[in-house]
Amino acid sequence: METAMTTAADKTDKRRALGRGLDSLLPSGPRIVAGTAAATPAVQPIDGGATTARSSSGQSAADQAAAGDAVVQVEIDKIDQNPYQTRVSFNAELLNELAESIKTSGVVQPIVVRPGREGRYVLILGERRCRASKLAGKTTIPAMVRAVSDQQAAEMTVVENLQRQDLNCMEAANAYAKLSQGFGMTQEQIAGRVGVSRETIANHLRLLKLPVSVIRFLEYGALGFSEARALLRLSDAPDELEKMAHEAVKEKLSVAQIEDAVDEVLLPQEAKAAKKRWVDPNVAAVQGEMERSLGMRVQVKDRNGKGKIVIQYASLDDFDRVVELLSKRA
Repeated sequence: METAMTTAADKTDKRRALGRGLDSLLPSGPRIVAGTAAATPAVQPIDGGATTARSSSGQSAADQAAAGDAVVQVEIDKIDQNPYQTRVSFNAELLNELAESIKTSGVVQPIVVRPGREGRYVLILGERRCRASKLAGKTTIPAMVRAVSDQQAAEMTVVENLQRQDLNCMEAANAYAKLSQGFGMTQEQIAGRVGVSRETIANHLRLLKLPVSVIRFLEYGALGFSEARALLRLSDAPDELEKMAHEAVKEKLSVAQIEDAVDEVLLPQEAKAAKKRWVDPNVAAVQGEMERSLGMRVQVKDRNGKGKIVIQYASLDDFDRVVELLSKRA
């Protein structure tokens, strides 16, 4: 019972951390649409193609934000796709349910957009609300217009996505990769922005090294994050990795079964023979736990209470992660 309560508390703390990350990126302003929204804004280009939104009163979106009334009605057809969106699937049934709710009660929480070119907008937050509003037959949607940089927009999208319980591990990995590759952010910087550990970032980015067919399994839920971590031990043998992934999906293997199968592939003949000899169960348990925790091959060689621990890393990211973990425990 105590473990279950601790796990629930950890999840709650994680969500709170993510929420703080989003609040730090999203300027203060109304989150609920009340009464009649402002007229549809028109976008006027300024300074070399940059744009700003203005309501029928002529007040800029920035002025409205300062005044606390930045919600305006935006034509849905003028909203372009979010270039930093990493979600690849949206549940059709849930979208239809949201569309029915919007037909009855409207959009309760405004979306967030930024000014685009030629009178258009670029979506930042609220893709589900946009899609559901189209299904509901709406032509406009309440929105907050924010003049933010590309990096700020990407960070806001990542944090919002991570706050959703149904985000799969590949969607999270692609979100982190966009921040890393697109804006040169380090794993530590990303971790600080989205409210998770650096180890979590590193483990997700490693998934991008998997073969395409295995990534597809992860995207559509045939394999999960724990199964992928076990398979990554075969990174140096991609053909074996792919074969093992297909077998895991076909036979519905558990994580433990995948780990055992991976061991059979990795262990050389000498190690297989040694494995048949008696091994201290405490040493074997520690070795297995270390491999699961690190996601790397670990060998514990013990003889009468003396020996050594060998950790095999496959990349500099793995090396940095081990050094960081050991430093924390020093």
